[in-house]
Amino acid sequence: MPAPAPSTNDPALLRIDGAIATITLNRPAAFNAIDMTIAKKLEQLSAEVEANKDIRVLVIEGEGRAFCAGGDLQTIGAATEANNVAPVVGEMLHHYHAFIETVRRMPKIVLSSVHGSAAGAGMGLAFVTDLCIAADDARFTPAYAKIGVSPDGGSTVGIVGTVGTRRALQIFLAEDGFTAQQAYEWGLVVKTVPAAELKAATRQLAERLAQNPPAAIAGTKSLVYQAATTPTKQQLDAEEHKIITAMHTDDFRVAVKKFTSKSK
Repeated sequence: MPAPAPSTNDPALLRIDGAIATITLNRPAAFNAIDMTIAKKLEQLSAEVEANKDIRVLVIEGEGRAFCAGGDLQTIGAATEANNVAPVVGEMLHHYHAFIETVRRMPKIVLSSVHGSAAGAGMGLAFVTDLCIAADDARFTPAYAKIGVSPDGGSTVGIVGTVGTRRALQIFLAEDGFTAQQAYEWGLVVKTVPAAELKAATRQLAERLAQNPPAAIAGTKSLVYQAATTPTKQQLDAEEHKIITAMHTDDFRVAVKKFTSKSK
């Protein structure tokens, strides 16, 4: 039986149906941007999924018009103005990176289902999961360099291991954005489908993945990630250090102030 639905006001929701769990990012008015509330909730929900031995596949999706717009620049902009970026962003990334570590570590296949926009840390989330399925009109936007910072939220963890260093540098520094078809061609997306078919196609793929026995899923995932050269924790710590350092620069202050003033 599916688990009882949590409050729809929660910033992220967990639904369990047999061997398949679904986490839904639930800040549609903010295009599911990552703030402290959603970071903490994702850490909590991912721990619940990891501990549940009946779950074989976790789907991550976004409510509303976008998958995830990345870090919440209203929150970050306010911290910048108050000169307390390090504690605010540091705590937010502490919880969010704990979620990402759990996603990579859990002995279950994690599948992102992407529609609309996936920008910044939202793009990172799409590709730090084990597999990604996308609507054919989905749009991926690196976003970091434009506001004078380096990637965070597991962005380099997922992308570099898939496309290699040169393509990753291209994505982060030379691309304003790219399509679901390009992501498919680069090996970042396993399949693209018409937007109206995304939910059904995601479920079908999740059910196919859930057919694999738990030991096969856990063993394969563990072995594949052990082949990477850099431990995830080490890479995440480096992301946190670099982005906070970059957030103390004038380039970032100007860019985020311009963004937040436009959105008021």
